[in-house]
Amino acid sequence: MAGRKRRGSGDETITATRALDPEPPADSSARRSAAAPAGKPAVTSAGRPAAKPAAPQAERRAAVSQRPAGEAPSGGGPGTAGTVLAFPEPPARRRRRLAWITAGSALVATGLFFALLYFSPMLALKTVVVEGTSLLPQEQAAAALEPLKGQTLPTISDADVEQLLKDRPEIDTIKVAAQPPSTLVVTVTERVPVAVLQEGGGHVLIDEEGRRLAAVPDRAAAQLPLIAGGGEAVNAKVFPSITAVLATLPPEVLGRLENASAQTVDSIELKLNSGQTVFWGSADANEAKARVLEALLKMKPSDPPVAVYDVSTPERPVTR
Repeated sequence: MAGRKRRGSGDETITATRALDPEPPADSSARRSAAAPAGKPAVTSAGRPAAKPAAPQAERRAAVSQRPAGEAPSGGGPGTAGTVLAFPEPPARRRRRLAWITAGSALVATGLFFALLYFSPMLALKTVVVEGTSLLPQEQAAAALEPLKGQTLPTISDADVEQLLKDRPEIDTIKVAAQPPSTLVVTVTERVPVAVLQEGGGHVLIDEEGRRLAAVPDRAAAQLPLIAGGGEAVNAKVFPSITAVLATLPPEVLGRLENASAQTVDSIELKLNSGQTVFWGSADANEAKARVLEALLKMKPSDPPVAVYDVSTPERPVTR
């Protein structure tokens, strides 16, 4: 408040006017008392000694703004209210975060690499190699796989190859292997022929199921027994029994057979190329009968020679 004299009718009147400055805070009296001359205690308007003045608010803000980051205030009190302390990240958490970032980056980079490799023209198929064929000519198999050329190796599956070769009866299973940058190796496992079937003027190799595998130029080209009865024998009831017996015989015995026939499922007979006959009987205990027959054929020739080997009861074979 500032005082000003007003002249009146003989008395001096003192009026007070408010300063233009904002109203000082409650401790303004303490600040005024701080301006008192040195050596004299400051007193308030009530006549009591004034308290020790506090630092101005602007000075407190400046002090806080100049404090280093993370440093706590030196004392408690109003100046510390609202101060945020920044603690360093724990080492274990930082290591985990870095590990996750590294792993994620590596995964993304690997994915991009394989995506580019998957469609790269550098891996386009140019050469097809077919292995494991004897009944199926390799050039025919390679020609059937010609539509695959130009595709990238990672996009070619076993199913794609099998689809192109599904009409080849010689093939049992297929295994596909890629040899970068441009070669595909197809390994074929063929079905096993067990007999020769005469059809018209030619001969056809058949497997245990009677599936026609491949044609042969003549009977002598295949060291396999001939199924008597021609094409009608395949549809006969005794045919599965005959082929089951032939599939059990070892290659050495199978190569010595001239033909196989049966009137009933219990009367299977095999004719050797030496003119001898093997009475097999039913298609039961085929493995035991095959072992006995193999042993009998290895015996020294007798005089007179054996005309019939009866292995229908493998525990008691008979020769006549």
